[in-house]
Amino acid sequence: MCLIAFDYRPDSPMPLRLVANRDEFHQRPSAPLGAWRDAPAIVGGRDLEAGGTWLAVHCRGRFAAVTNVRDPELKVSATAPSRGQLVREALECTDLPAWLESLAGGEGWRFAGFNLLAGDGRRLWHLHRGRDLLRLAAVSPGVHGLSNASLDTPWPKLIGVRQGLLEALRRGRWPEEALAALGDTRPADDFHLPDTGVGLELERRLSAPFILGEQYGTRAMTWLEWQADNACIRLGERSFGPDGRPLGEHEERVALEAAAALP
Repeated sequence: MCLIAFDYRPDSPMPLRLVANRDEFHQRPSAPLGAWRDAPAIVGGRDLEAGGTWLAVHCRGRFAAVTNVRDPELKVSATAPSRGQLVREALECTDLPAWLESLAGGEGWRFAGFNLLAGDGRRLWHLHRGRDLLRLAAVSPGVHGLSNASLDTPWPKLIGVRQGLLEALRRGRWPEEALAALGDTRPADDFHLPDTGVGLELERRLSAPFILGEQYGTRAMTWLEWQADNACIRLGERSFGPDGRPLGEHEERVALEAAAALP
């Protein structure tokens, strides 16, 4: 993922509502939202090149998503594992808090820069691996945004999509209006652009919530709704090809195991 906005309310009937865009090279092979053949308890899209994913859920009551950190000065080993592996491990590990602590304690340095969101419906964590920082923190209740810096870093597209989610929830137009904010193709004004070392022209193109491009752009738009009362997670995904060409939609309802549905 490259852009996420979410409403986290751990004590409510809907502890998590989230929308996200995945930006990637169009030639990288991927599978759309669905249950995995080799791990049917996991539901999400899949990177067919490295085997991981950008966002997925597990039927025992786990959610995880990852974004890259954009920093040309961040040093990365040529043998660094795929960041999509983090999502799968977050879903399948026996003890999620202990696994996150192990990453924050040093294991996270093995990966290129990333932001990992992971939770179980009652607790939600954010793990950031930046140039000189590896930090784990519990996410506070409320509406948040995450892009390619850290949690709630005020990049223009993050501010716009987070506000779009707020308005969608306030007006009772979830998820339609939140998805409309994700679909905004307008770049930010130059004086609002971050400086991440990629040059002004590319900075402009990457500043839109929905990135258009023949080689690289937004490939998936996802919404997620965790329904605690119904013990299920609902997800939808819209897929896109080069220059934003629609490729189809998928929707899944993941019934949570009884133990995961307990308050």
